[in-house]
Amino acid sequence: MNHEPRQARTQERPARAPRIGRRSLLAGAAALGTLAAAGASSGCSRVATADAGDGGRLLEQLRAKGTVRLGLAGEQPFGYIGRDGEMTGSSPVIARRIFRALGVEEVQPFPTEFGSLITGLNALQFDVVGAGMFITPARCEQVVFSDPEYQMLSGFLVAKGNPKGLRSFADVAETGARLATGVGYAEIAYAREAGVRDIVTLPDQLAGLLAVEQGRADVFAGTAVAVRNVAESSSRAEATPEVTPYLDRKPVIDVGGFAFRSPETRLRDAFNRELHKLKRSGELLTLMRPFGFREAQMTTVTARTRCAG
Repeated sequence: MNHEPRQARTQERPARAPRIGRRSLLAGAAALGTLAAAGASSGCSRVATADAGDGGRLLEQLRAKGTVRLGLAGEQPFGYIGRDGEMTGSSPVIARRIFRALGVEEVQPFPTEFGSLITGLNALQFDVVGAGMFITPARCEQVVFSDPEYQMLSGFLVAKGNPKGLRSFADVAETGARLATGVGYAEIAYAREAGVRDIVTLPDQLAGLLAVEQGRADVFAGTAVAVRNVAESSSRAEATPEVTPYLDRKPVIDVGGFAFRSPETRLRDAFNRELHKLKRSGELLTLMRPFGFREAQMTTVTARTRCAG
């Protein structure tokens, strides 16, 4: 998740992400809890996997069932409850498109907290993680990733007018601003690298928005598209321009992909083949554009490159 140069932006004006109002955000958070509870108690059979060194048989099992369970974290723009009360976002849309091409007709969302996604995947609570998860060497030791569907800089959510002038993690450190971010977010490491000492972790972007609006945090740090989208629901907070984070004094451009249990490389490889078709045809951007993604977020970086560090 390091140093690939950003692609040039197109001149075409991108479609805006679906605007999600405060009431929808609050209803969505409640609905996520209900969906998660339902998923945990539904008695759905878990598809066991074992590392036999043959790449796994999960794809064949999913085809036989006709359903794949997709672990989500309830975050815009990757997977969230839309105005109609249904799960939407870039990850479910991509998953439906690819799994249908693989012969699996139904994608069943399984919402959980972001910090529980890898644990839940490896505990067989769901089959695939589709939450825009950043690909990092540490995570590559726990799961196998598809090639990334996007690349992303960070973004800040601040009070209207950005009264503290926060445009970088260094600004946050120098001003002593109170920074909030999500549990398990890469922004924790970026903030620490810059010398930020006052860091609070919150469950999700809605909690971050409320913390900024209520003055309990000066800034909430997350992915640029996610921060930009959630800011549209507020009259008291705004998103800053994109923020370049640093690790070891080098700029970082994160990339995110789908995650699979380590034995299931055959499923991952089949998923990658369909993903690459969408990239070559331009359909991937078409699928992702309604959720706030732009040409600049498209990438040809591979998971292998990012797992190597």
